[in-house]
Amino acid sequence: MTTLSSGFARARRWLRDHPLAFDATLALGALVAMICGSFAGPGTGHGPTFGARTPEPFSVLLMVLTALALVLRRRRPLAVLAATGALSATEYVLMDPPAPVVMSAVIALYTVASRTDRPTTWRVGLLTMGALTAAAMIFGSTPWYSQENLGVFAWTGMAGAAGDAVRSRRAFVDAIRERAERAERTREGEARRRVAEERLRIARDLHDVVAHHIALVNVQAGVAAHVMDKRPDQAKEALAHVREASRSALNELRVTVGLLRQQGDPEAPTEPAPGLAVLGELVGTFRNAGLPVEVACADAGPRLPAAVDLAAYRVIQEALTNVRKHAGAGARAEVSVVRVGATAEVTVLDNGRGSTARRPGAGPGDTADDGADSGGHGLIGMRERVTALGGALTAGPRYGGGFRVHAILPVEARTGEPERPGTAGGTGLCR
Repeated sequence: MTTLSSGFARARRWLRDHPLAFDATLALGALVAMICGSFAGPGTGHGPTFGARTPEPFSVLLMVLTALALVLRRRRPLAVLAATGALSATEYVLMDPPAPVVMSAVIALYTVASRTDRPTTWRVGLLTMGALTAAAMIFGSTPWYSQENLGVFAWTGMAGAAGDAVRSRRAFVDAIRERAERAERTREGEARRRVAEERLRIARDLHDVVAHHIALVNVQAGVAAHVMDKRPDQAKEALAHVREASRSALNELRVTVGLLRQQGDPEAPTEPAPGLAVLGELVGTFRNAGLPVEVACADAGPRLPAAVDLAAYRVIQEALTNVRKHAGAGARAEVSVVRVGATAEVTVLDNGRGSTARRPGAGPGDTADDGADSGGHGLIGMRERVTALGGALTAGPRYGGGFRVHAILPVEARTGEPERPGTAGGTGLCR
């Protein structure tokens, strides 16, 4: 049974891939059926009587011609229907009793209905039904209400209805398939967009971590090298700061890279991501590096969303790193974090007069914040991080010297913004 079903499936696939061969096979089957039917005559008992009559040579010719026309039913459906309908009507007009040539017209009408639109099916179907039924009733020797004449009407009507149903089902299946393909393309595009956003977010985190901690390591290492011989105690203190900064950098890098792990990989660190709750520790690292920083924060209020809390921390971290690298000797920084209505405002000011990349008159969109000749991306990263949450960031020289970074962050993160794994549930403005 399995072999038979598999062989049938292979034959069906082959005929589907070779439609002309399928139509030729169908035409041959129709010819055999028409010739067999032409030997049967209406019986008086419970069915037709076979061998009661013999088809005329002209009827055989018409059956062969209509079968040959069916071979082209897919290529020219309307022409094939016209030819088979005309030959069937000719059989009714000239032959009595007629041979079942009309069977070919029924197949042709089904083809037209299955391959055209519904209005065309109605017009052509009614015309074919009316013409063939009228020819059978008018020119036949049997009464007009005989079952043979009514059978012509019924078979042509069923052929049109069946063809229209097949066409509707094909259109429905094609619509479902097209909708599924469109949904798949949309899903793939959405997945690519989310991957790109996640990659950009991880790149920003890596930049913030590396830029901040490596800058501190560089400064403290330079201090240690400068005072190693004359003041070894101060050199040891600077090296301790180097060790602490490098340890912090490694921990934050481990948290960030842990986001890239696949399911089944070892557990990523569970330390909470940095936020305003540890702002004092961040400011302390800069003070240890020789940058005086004053902090002004509002009293602790309602907890900020984790994404907003992290963004505020990163903006302050990047802005202070830029001050330490570019503001020059003797610079001071001021940090303020306040809540105004439904937003949290972060401001970092300095009075530095450092590299030309930060000279007075530089535009607020200046991005040369990672070195005068490096073309860094610190301000770009801060602006992208803040904009992703629906906020706004401005950065530029201050009147009278120095630089100003001002970020406005909505208290509610943008809908759909992913939460950072391992973040604390949220913090107040400062601790």
